[in-house]
Amino acid sequence: MGPSKVDEENEADSLTSLAVVLPLALVGFVVASGCWTIFAAAGIHLRSALGLDSLQLGLLLAMPMASGALFAVPAGIAAQRSGARRVMIACLLGLAVSMVFLLVVKTWVGYLLVAVGLGLGGGFYSAGLGFVTSHTPARRAGLALGLFGAGVTGAGFNYYLVPVILQAFSWEGVPIAYLIVLLLVAALLVLLTDEPEARSDRETAARQLVGRLANPSSLRLCLYFGVVAGSFFSLALWLPDFMAFRFLLTMETGARLAIWFVVPGALAQIVGGALSDRFGAGPVILRSLAVALLALFVLSYPPMTLAIYGVDSIIALELALPLFLEGLLIVLLGLALGCSMGGLQRLVIARSPDVAALFAGVLLSTACLVAFLLPVLFGAVIDWVGVGTAMFMIPFVLVGASLVMFARDNRRAERQALLHKGV
Repeated sequence: MGPSKVDEENEADSLTSLAVVLPLALVGFVVASGCWTIFAAAGIHLRSALGLDSLQLGLLLAMPMASGALFAVPAGIAAQRSGARRVMIACLLGLAVSMVFLLVVKTWVGYLLVAVGLGLGGGFYSAGLGFVTSHTPARRAGLALGLFGAGVTGAGFNYYLVPVILQAFSWEGVPIAYLIVLLLVAALLVLLTDEPEARSDRETAARQLVGRLANPSSLRLCLYFGVVAGSFFSLALWLPDFMAFRFLLTMETGARLAIWFVVPGALAQIVGGALSDRFGAGPVILRSLAVALLALFVLSYPPMTLAIYGVDSIIALELALPLFLEGLLIVLLGLALGCSMGGLQRLVIARSPDVAALFAGVLLSTACLVAFLLPVLFGAVIDWVGVGTAMFMIPFVLVGASLVMFARDNRRAERQALLHKGV
């Protein structure tokens, strides 16, 4: 039975409002996610100015993710209770305040405290995803959520914009530029959007959230998203420093190369969401994770020298990926992780559209928690064993475990669906 005329009219109205809501939410998330990687794009500048070691730099890069994990769920709850638009505007203004403080701090501890405020980008994601979901027809949810999630390209644009600003002006020019844009986006949200109907049923919303999270399958899906998105974010934070050191490049060149991981990966969320709408999220996620695992396996091998004992001499065989091939694998990794993120996001939110902001907060909290721990772990392991490709070895283990577990869960769900049809 096809959709009724009323359903078609409701979908048309939703698409009309989505045409205004989605671009503004997307631009806001581009700016908010850009705040997460300000320190990553200026990593070498801060390392030399403050005399940081790898562990201190890792903590500074990861702190926005840690605070984002703390802000995401409360922001989702506030969005359900008081309205997503209000929370989005509040997060943008909070990020603007952080930019003001960034103009005056001079110490590592001061930068670390500012990095806590940058975690408000996570609150914007929770509220923004709920805001977009409330204006999106169910059968187009994957595409719309993928478009919104692609706002993480802001993290990649930083790798180009921040070095340009540093070269043209000074470090102070970076927070000033962000301050202006944040205030402009907040003003546009105030002027061009309306607050959707707020939910006042606190007890019902809380019961729904606890009940949904008590479901083991929901918890595992959140964990899978956390591993995939957290690995993506942490690699995005660490890649400029890795590429610059690995191939003896300038920070600007390393940052521009890292864009080819972040931007294609972020845009691949659109493809992953759209394919999930058409073919189902399970097949898209499984294939994407398999490709990501293959890329991580190859990238995990450090440059090495193989000694071959010949008849008259020892032949030294240098084994290392050239810059071009390593770059291609990094692009492939970003695309695969992005597609799987789009599919997982679609799968989780489609199961709970009425509490989308709450579940968005849970998803981002798990992702930010992983993204906080991994850069710190990268720095500690690299300092300990002295192998830079440890930043690929650790996600290889995590993504591999997620692939095995998700394949098992997906097979079980398909079997149950077939049994239900048989009944």
